[in-house]
Amino acid sequence: MKFRAYQHIARFGTTEVDGIEIGTCYVFPKIDGTNGSIWQDTGQICYGSRKRHLGETDDNHNFLYAMEQEQGEGVRKLLQDHPNYRVYGEWLVPHTLKTYRKDAWQKFYVFDVVEEKSEEIWRHLPYEEYQPLLEAYKINYIPCIGKYVNGTYEAFLKCLEGNTFLIEDGRGDGEGIVIKNYEFVNKYGRQTWAKIVASEFKEKHVRDNIPEKLSKVNAADKIVDEYCTAALIEKTYAKIVAESNGWSSKFIPRLLNTVYHDLVEEECWNFVKKFKNPVVDFKRVQNLTTEKIKQTKPELF
Repeated sequence: MKFRAYQHIARFGTTEVDGIEIGTCYVFPKIDGTNGSIWQDTGQICYGSRKRHLGETDDNHNFLYAMEQEQGEGVRKLLQDHPNYRVYGEWLVPHTLKTYRKDAWQKFYVFDVVEEKSEEIWRHLPYEEYQPLLEAYKINYIPCIGKYVNGTYEAFLKCLEGNTFLIEDGRGDGEGIVIKNYEFVNKYGRQTWAKIVASEFKEKHVRDNIPEKLSKVNAADKIVDEYCTAALIEKTYAKIVAESNGWSSKFIPRLLNTVYHDLVEEECWNFVKKFKNPVVDFKRVQNLTTEKIKQTKPELF
């Protein structure tokens, strides 16, 4: 296997990760070091930084040397037993944040394990799959600190403000959090994770009306929960099948858009009355509607 750079992590709320919170998402501490990767190529253990394959004369803050000479035994055993796996993590060396515990520095903390079947086909192992594996091989890793179905901004902020992973007692919170949804692919066709950085959030928090954001989230969840019914989804699906003399995967966008359209057009006055003129995040309504359709008709996807 050749060197493969780690995927982009986009700021939560940007178009790159629009909808990542819909479905099952996992929240992890974001630590402030330098990116490292380890994999096997024709029996040889290889090391990389964020952008390049490392060699004898091209180390990355002592990462390669330390993993070869001092602390990489567990990872090497893992890759020997699973040669198609690639391990990504953070090599914790001084960067911007200086409040980590003394015993945390100069160590490698895994945050993703990827299985590669070919250069074109690969997948991220879900946390429940790779966490016991790393435990068995005694490999340091970044733990999950929150798991949500249809996550909310409020829930993510609680994880952000309570993240003290590897931080010295009394020295505040960590750098930020990373949000992963292993089923999420963005509108550009890429699997991308999201991040919230603590320093950026504090600056933005002054300008944002957080209660209004939360009210939009709560209203959207209630609307889809109550009005995007299985009956509405089945009715729309049956209508498309009847009009098209059968079903094809090319009709999926039509199904998603029609259910969303009918939900808003037919039920808007009902939820306006029931929820007393709520402030509605219609983008979240649309994303939740898509997820509800996938849950109701999984055989179509």
